[in-house]
Amino acid sequence: MQKKILLVDDEQDIIEFLQFNLEQNGYKVISANDGEEALKRLNEKPDLVILDVMMPRMNGYQVFSKIRSVKEYEKLPIIFLTAKTGELDEIHGLELGAEDYILKPISQRKIIARVNSVIRRTEEISNDELKIIQYGPLLINKEQYLVFLEGEEITFPKKEFSILSFLAEHPGKVFPRETLLNTIWGNDVFVVERTVDVHIRKIREKLGEYADLIETLKGVGYRFRVSKTD
Repeated sequence: MQKKILLVDDEQDIIEFLQFNLEQNGYKVISANDGEEALKRLNEKPDLVILDVMMPRMNGYQVFSKIRSVKEYEKLPIIFLTAKTGELDEIHGLELGAEDYILKPISQRKIIARVNSVIRRTEEISNDELKIIQYGPLLINKEQYLVFLEGEEITFPKKEFSILSFLAEHPGKVFPRETLLNTIWGNDVFVVERTVDVHIRKIREKLGEYADLIETLKGVGYRFRVSKTD
């Protein structure tokens, strides 16, 4: 999926330079010329913010603090961009929690390398967080092979656990039986499609009143349903 970057700088030539180079490297770019506009554009769900420090009315540090004060954006990666060359300024930016601090004038190769690095680290963190999957009363700990429902531990055999966690990792997506067989059992093991149905039935029995989290789409397959409107 194409990553989206929010550029925030009061110098339009800097915006245009960065936007051109980022788009040439596969990124989708949205921009803002001041802090207030940047805060409004957060509703477009950027994956990364490149934020100029020295802006009128609201400087980059103030914008950073406002972004991070909102729970939804507290982990949003931010790179500071500035003409300030003092070491204390860089230290201050990094101590606030910025992922990087880049000095102007900007090297095209350097900015792309830094952005790629931050995006890659963010994806690695996201993958680690997927070890815990939670929807309402259901919590799945992939690392320890544990499932809790309303705080009570439920024991699932390995194959049932693998099916449940796989579906929960892809909420709303429908998987045919054949896909589940290949993913959970592998291509080298001969298992009939009926086996998937049996395992799904056993999973639902253990989920009790929450059995409808696993939905059957007749003639298509199964999906993990996170709302009644799916």
